[in-house]
Amino acid sequence: MKSLISIILLMSLFMAGTACAQAQAPQFPCEDDERFAEFDFWVGTWDVHLPDGTLAGHNTISSDYRKCVIVEDYESPTGFIGMSVNYLDHEAGEWVQIWNDASGSQINIRGGLTEEGMLLVGTIHYIGNDSTVPFRGLWTPLPDGRVRQFFEQYDAEEEKWVTWFEGFYTRKSASDESEED
Repeated sequence: MKSLISIILLMSLFMAGTACAQAQAPQFPCEDDERFAEFDFWVGTWDVHLPDGTLAGHNTISSDYRKCVIVEDYESPTGFIGMSVNYLDHEAGEWVQIWNDASGSQINIRGGLTEEGMLLVGTIHYIGNDSTVPFRGLWTPLPDGRVRQFFEQYDAEEEKWVTWFEGFYTRKSASDESEED
């Protein structure tokens, strides 16, 4: 009987300790962890221009779900659309981007902050021809407040990285955003 009482007492203490530890965990942990803010320089409403100044599109990047996810919605002037979900893989300590667009491109890249900006590396898969190639993206905050997005894919025949997209993000002003409503 004493061992049964001891077991019940130990289980009660264990359960109380577990409940106490759970009660102390923050309700919204992403808001309290500064690593979830590393990509916040990209959050905003943007016009995206090619290096020659041509308008490539409009992009809205939002921090959602109590700062646990960054969602991208992109649209070009011709109606091309795409979106990405970006998040910190907390266990691996890496940022992840999953991109899908209307043309059937699927990007799956991961990485983190470097001296140049947010560098994510992985693959792009083209649904149309069922091919997958190495791919990388670099987002660099510029001194003038813009963000440079530079994507490359690996060309196996040439054995080198080639530019896939280069865009410069200019933050829209509040008056620009209200004109679109």
